[in-house]
Amino acid sequence: MSRHDSPAPRESLLSRLWQGLRNAFQGAETDYTHGPISRPIFLLAIPMVLEMVMQSVFMLVDSLFVARLGAEAMAVVGLTAVVFALVLTLAHGLGEATTATVARRIGEKRPAAAAKAAAQALVLGSTVAIVVGFAGWVNAWRILAWMGASAGVRDTGTIYTEITLGGAITLFFVLIGNCALRGAGDANLALRSLWLANGLNIVLDPLLIFGWGPFPELGLTGAALASVIGWGIAGCYQIWILASGHSRLRIRAGDLAPDFAILGGLMRIGLPASLNNVLGSASYLLLFRIVAIFGSSALAAFTICTRLFLLAEAPSWGLSNASAALVGQNLGAGRGRRAERTAWRVGYYNMLSQGAIGVSFMVFAEPLMRLFSQDPEVIELGKQCLIWVSAGYMLYGYGNVIGQSFSGAGDTVTPAVVNAGSMWLGQIPLAYVLAVTLGIGPLGVFLALLISESLLAIVMIAMFRRGKWKGKRV
Repeated sequence: MSRHDSPAPRESLLSRLWQGLRNAFQGAETDYTHGPISRPIFLLAIPMVLEMVMQSVFMLVDSLFVARLGAEAMAVVGLTAVVFALVLTLAHGLGEATTATVARRIGEKRPAAAAKAAAQALVLGSTVAIVVGFAGWVNAWRILAWMGASAGVRDTGTIYTEITLGGAITLFFVLIGNCALRGAGDANLALRSLWLANGLNIVLDPLLIFGWGPFPELGLTGAALASVIGWGIAGCYQIWILASGHSRLRIRAGDLAPDFAILGGLMRIGLPASLNNVLGSASYLLLFRIVAIFGSSALAAFTICTRLFLLAEAPSWGLSNASAALVGQNLGAGRGRRAERTAWRVGYYNMLSQGAIGVSFMVFAEPLMRLFSQDPEVIELGKQCLIWVSAGYMLYGYGNVIGQSFSGAGDTVTPAVVNAGSMWLGQIPLAYVLAVTLGIGPLGVFLALLISESLLAIVMIAMFRRGKWKGKRV
């Protein structure tokens, strides 16, 4: 054999990995319903994980800036975040319906129908956001009072809460648009819009909070304005993506006219998902109320830990969202067995990643808390929270993927029922009994989270194995 006939050298593992990363970020055109299962997981999960990580990093950076304004400012941010999360449950519920519907249409090879479903979701979400945002803006002071905030906290944070809740439409629009892009398989474009929003937030935060350069010193008000401006500009960018044909979805003016059949389908899937998210956020709200019984230090520690948990869960939500999109597309293509195998595979990957994060939290609990506070009581309580709650991270990770896989199939009722039972029959009563009745204090809340979230994951996995979700019509 001549040297000209020798076989080409095999591509190195590093080269293949680099090419895969490039394809994930560039959004290489591919059919996610055929070929090796790991490839579409990789292509969708990488940008989705980075999307969630960026969001969580911003929240931590925001907390670092706000923490310099004092304990009352941190308390305002923590209380408002819980209420805002409750508001955003509507966006997340509609977003899950959007992902399921768009993914199913893409799997059926009907991109025009997918684009119309995305347009209907954006119109519906914007309408809901305007109504809810106005109600939150008008009642900001009352909301903080109901949450148990002291008079000083209310005086410090009412304007922050007004702007944050009143500007909800900006975040609603981007979240729902990103869900549509993920369902279509354009996770790289969703990543870009979120990076734009959070990048602007991070830049504007110190400028508007502390009055750097020519900017006025606005304190907490500046933090709220930075967020609304960042999300608003990202929303404009997203409109350009969806209208200009840079995505698998191309929304046209006619797609915005109300289509009650599509709207009905979105609401049929979205309402149980929203209820599920409302119950989850409301349970956390009540957990904050229980923790607040034990003073500002306990509340500050729980707020910091909640932000750290959100960062830890970023890879989990990225992988879970990838699973939802892939399950929906494979069901649309009539490949139910492949959809199930994909969910189990993603769950396994997520279990490993979350387990590693949980161990890291347990080992480095105290140094992590010292990044945010020098108060010995806050550090000690936060350390307890990180150690106990992160002990169940492997199980949480698997359960989270399975829960989102139900949603990707269009079955949002099952997760809603399981979550309702776990949180309202288990988590909240158990937290109160342990923390207040038995006198354990904040540690009782942390133990209740570990126990209830672990049981939730076990039940979710058992329900998924039954396979009834494969017959769900979307």
